[in-house]
Amino acid sequence: MNKNFDQLIDSYLENKIGIDTGFITSSLSEGLRQNIFQLQTDNRMVAAGIGNDIVSDTYQKIRGDKIYWMDKSHSNDFEREFLELINDFVGHLNETCYTGINSYEFHYAVYEEGNFYKRHKDQFRNDSNRKYSLISYLNEDWKEEDGGQLQVYQGEEIQQIMPQSQTAVFFKSDEMEHEVLKANRQRMSVTGWLKQI
Repeated sequence: MNKNFDQLIDSYLENKIGIDTGFITSSLSEGLRQNIFQLQTDNRMVAAGIGNDIVSDTYQKIRGDKIYWMDKSHSNDFEREFLELINDFVGHLNETCYTGINSYEFHYAVYEEGNFYKRHKDQFRNDSNRKYSLISYLNEDWKEEDGGQLQVYQGEEIQQIMPQSQTAVFFKSDEMEHEVLKANRQRMSVTGWLKQI
């Protein structure tokens, strides 16, 4: 497993954006995708806001996704497997890069056709606990015309990343401006933050 972790970390150190096209297994990706379908059937996905309780985007002008927070208490096998993977990744990251991460939070995210998330950073203006962002994509057979690319800005350079199943993207929450381009089909991911609290 450390081989996958090193791929994500090494590519981050090289380019400030870590990318690993095999961070999660195909079976885990499929299991998490099925979890989302069940959450949608149960009407448990909720519209995401911007910021925290102090700063929020009430009218969804900036983003249009729906989310559901993960929790180890849910007793879902695939959710537990994913969070154990994150726990192992955090341990390896701390051991090799001395990051001091001691907490994390993750949620499912679904963009329906036509939805997007405008250019932003992931760290709150009034809360600096989020240190790294980590996104794991769950979309099978994603094509260029499906839209929904993660567009990342580094100065004058713009990079687009396809939200393909099993791919993970990793970057510093307070540094990297990014946006989700308009999706032309349903787009699913697990998105979260590694934190110091």
